[in-house]
Amino acid sequence: MSEELQGEGTELDIEVRVRELMAEYAYTIQPTPVPYPEIRRRGVVERRRRVAVAGAALLTLAALPVAAYAVSGGGASTPPAAPKPSVVQTRSPKPTPSGPARPATAGQLVDGITFEQAADGLTKCIDFNRAHKPHYTQQDLKRGRMSTYTDLGDPADYRIILAMPSTGDSNTPGDGMHVVAVREKPQQTRLICNIKGGEASDLNYSTGSDFVPDSTAPVAADVNSGKLYQQSFLDKGHWKLPFRWGIIGNVRSSVAKLTVSYGDSSGEAVLDHGWFVATGLLHQQVTKAPHIKGYDAGGKLLYDSDHDKDYMNTLP
Repeated sequence: MSEELQGEGTELDIEVRVRELMAEYAYTIQPTPVPYPEIRRRGVVERRRRVAVAGAALLTLAALPVAAYAVSGGGASTPPAAPKPSVVQTRSPKPTPSGPARPATAGQLVDGITFEQAADGLTKCIDFNRAHKPHYTQQDLKRGRMSTYTDLGDPADYRIILAMPSTGDSNTPGDGMHVVAVREKPQQTRLICNIKGGEASDLNYSTGSDFVPDSTAPVAADVNSGKLYQQSFLDKGHWKLPFRWGIIGNVRSSVAKLTVSYGDSSGEAVLDHGWFVATGLLHQQVTKAPHIKGYDAGGKLLYDSDHDKDYMNTLP
């Protein structure tokens, strides 16, 4: 039978022979190797191309925000999407810092001075301080020519505790307005400023409490209150009258009531968040400083400035 298969052959013989040949060469035929390096290289190039196209698309969107077009990785683009309204982003204006806080009572704004006028005066005082910030050269630093400077912050950091008219004198002629403001952070600060002709003309400020270290006194008048209750030393004995005066200072929580008398005027002081504020109208020449008394809630006398060795009872 095998010879017949080798002869003319039949369809069955041919099929058998083909199967044998396939079995014989099955392990000798090797498929063409897959070109992984080339595929990888093309993949990297394609990814870079997509990134570049995406970047171009972003630039296009930034320039033309009305309509967006999708970019496919294969290079074909889809139909344009429906136009969308452009969104214009605007920066919100920086919030305007709020002004200073108001005093505890309306009576601390004296003789018709409004809070707006006092707040405007405080702003001018702080600007005045910044305008006079010293600038040092290298030579100044080498020679130790430096003066102290304190950044007083912003008006919103403060609370106005007194605003009253100021009387001009021989040293600083011209009437104006005193503004007194305090802040508690980053450190307790008090400023007294004089506004004349709509401009800050004089500024005094101090930091820290008026209480003497280790003192147990319940009241401490501000050491610079003299700016508020006396006229120039040059005019001693010849003050302009009537004279609007004021005095401020620190007070402890044990004090429930505080009175101040000065010449022919007297009254009860306002207690305002650890500060006391008093003002009055003087009609006679004086030689002694305001007389201060502090009482507890039961009316017991806790403080008398006549017995305070740290208080200057007599005017210079």
